[in-house]
This record gives sequence, C-alpha cells and structure tokens, in this order.
Amino acid sequence: MALLSAQAVALGGLQPTYANAAGGGDQAPTGEKLVLHVRNDDASSKTVTLTTPGTVGGLAIADAAQTIPAGGDAFVPLKPTYRDPATGRAAITYSAATSVTVAVLQLP
Repeated sequence: MALLSAQAVALGGLQPTYANAAGGGDQAPTGEKLVLHVRNDDASSKTVTLTTPGTVGGLAIADAAQTIPAGGDAFVPLKPTYRDPATGRAAITYSAATSVTVAVLQLP
C-alpha cells in the first residue's frame, strides 16, 4: 500500500507526477480541494473504490466506486467523508492495478 501525496495545482498549471496504482491499494490525504486523478491505460475497464468508514444512524455508508473505462480516466473527489480515523487518510482499492496510474491533486 502506497502513501500518495497531494500535488498543488498552481494558477499557472501543473504537470503532475503519476504513481503506479498499488495492487494492495493506496492511501491518500482528504480535503475539500483534493481530487484523485486515475488513468487507466489497460484494454479493460477498472473500478476504483474509496472506503467510507462512517455510519449514519448506526448504518454503514456505502463505499464510493468509480469505473474507469479502458484507455480512460476519471477524477474522484477526496472528501473528508473518506477519512479513516485510524490513519487520517482515504483508503483506495482497485479491481486490478495493471496499467493504472494515479495522482492526488490539490486544486487552488
């Protein structure tokens, strides 16, 4: 499991550095202006899941899942809702990590 760091998007722009998605999942910071950019360069779709550790009225909140099509990408907000109280970070898993790269971006 890799610990991803946020990269600040300056007003002049950013050419982010991408990391390979970890087969055992990744962890990322959470916040109102943080997003996870997921690129899928594989020939098959992949699903990215963010664990939602909270409950409402004693009922578990469903995890957030985003399907990334083959050759596509997606931006997933890293809202504080996904913050694990034990780690202070969001837990991210992938249906498969082959040809998947990720970057955490902090918007201005």
